[in-house]
Amino acid sequence: MQASEVTGSPRFTGKQRVVLLVLLGAGFMLSVDFSILNVALPEVGAGIGLGPTGLPWITSAYALPAAGFTLLFGRLADLFGRRRLFMTGLALLFGASLLGGFAANPAMLLVSRLFQGLATAMTIPTALSLLTTTFTDSSQRRRVLGLNGALLSGGFSAGALAGGALVTALGWRAAFFINVPVAAVILLATPFVIAESTRDGRVKLDVPGAVTVTGGLLAVIYAIIEHDLAVGGLGVVLLGAFWAIELRAAAPLAPMRILRKPSVKWGNYAGLVIFVVEPGMIFLMTLYLQQELHLSPLLTGLIFGIPGIASMFAGVLAGRFIGRFGSRTVLAAGMAVQGLVIVPLIFLGTGHAALLVLIPSLFVGFFGHVSAIVAFTVTATSDLPDREQGLATGLTSMTQQAGVTVGIPLLSAVAATQAGRLTGIHLGLTVAVVLILASVALVWTRLRATGEHGPAAEADNRRDLVNVAD
Repeated sequence: MQASEVTGSPRFTGKQRVVLLVLLGAGFMLSVDFSILNVALPEVGAGIGLGPTGLPWITSAYALPAAGFTLLFGRLADLFGRRRLFMTGLALLFGASLLGGFAANPAMLLVSRLFQGLATAMTIPTALSLLTTTFTDSSQRRRVLGLNGALLSGGFSAGALAGGALVTALGWRAAFFINVPVAAVILLATPFVIAESTRDGRVKLDVPGAVTVTGGLLAVIYAIIEHDLAVGGLGVVLLGAFWAIELRAAAPLAPMRILRKPSVKWGNYAGLVIFVVEPGMIFLMTLYLQQELHLSPLLTGLIFGIPGIASMFAGVLAGRFIGRFGSRTVLAAGMAVQGLVIVPLIFLGTGHAALLVLIPSLFVGFFGHVSAIVAFTVTATSDLPDREQGLATGLTSMTQQAGVTVGIPLLSAVAATQAGRLTGIHLGLTVAVVLILASVALVWTRLRATGEHGPAAEADNRRDLVNVAD
């Protein structure tokens, strides 16, 4: 390994910096939007007339399309143009945010959330694939993916910190309107700074594969949210049908040779666990802070938002760590840190002295979490040619959205098995620790068994990409 790979990467050109501003700005905006609306849910529900039973659908109406359509849109970007789909997603977000801001009844609000979820499913994987295909130098790509992770986490923290103040000062509609000018600026700038990707007109869309995988994902995610076993069974059948179709399709939506790649398979498995555990842990600790320690929503937001600064540093440094130690090592280490810092939280009591343990744990845990996110993204996307980067980033984005959607209901269901609220929180955290640490061992051994050793394998990976492209 050359020293340049460890010490730094080639400097970005002026045009590359503008591309970064546009693409990373889109991800930051969506992350802020997600976080602000989480903080604003009670105010939004009260303002639009949604009762306690309808309130969860403000989140679910977004989560279903955001997770269910991400893989499809990632592949469509490969086939029909990444910039085109990126701009379509931004335009849809612009319109959906206006609709939500002017919503006069619950139906209008939920439709706007549905369209915001679709816009996210279009924008996130296409922005990520535009990043991975624009920055082809391996060290630059690691640095860019690190910045992407830092800004996504920074957006979440900024939304948590600013959301309460924004909604208090301007009302819940501001949580929707804030997207409108940002989306408009990015949409207008995109054609001037980002080139359209090369498309292969000979490749046709695998319609049966698209229908079965999207329907299956929607059904499984709905079943998890609503605890509907019958719909979950239907989802499993549809995903099984998708697998069978892809084995026989002349131009499959997701070629099996890609899904069988250890870097893709185990990288996405790691990403799923990462995103199941962290949002679930944050949800349980939110309950702990507000219901056990009786802190206000503003203080709760500060407790989560301030340690989020550590996640921004992690995003900046993770690319350098990967260049030095390899993505496998950083992935396993980040997951281990994320899991181990939850252990002391299992023993927290009801006194405010618990904050002396909680806040440092969040600092360290967020650092490990974001480092693992960057390493998972590098692992799952770096072993594929440019013409399949939309599919690769569609998979990673789907993994992220599915994990975020599944994590809270899963750990909440575990906690609900206990009569005492604090006992239930402790049990949910224990399950989270066991899940992530067991997964660390699995990911470490499976990637090692297939020769995924990080930088030393890059030359072999490049030869594989040439062979696939041919």
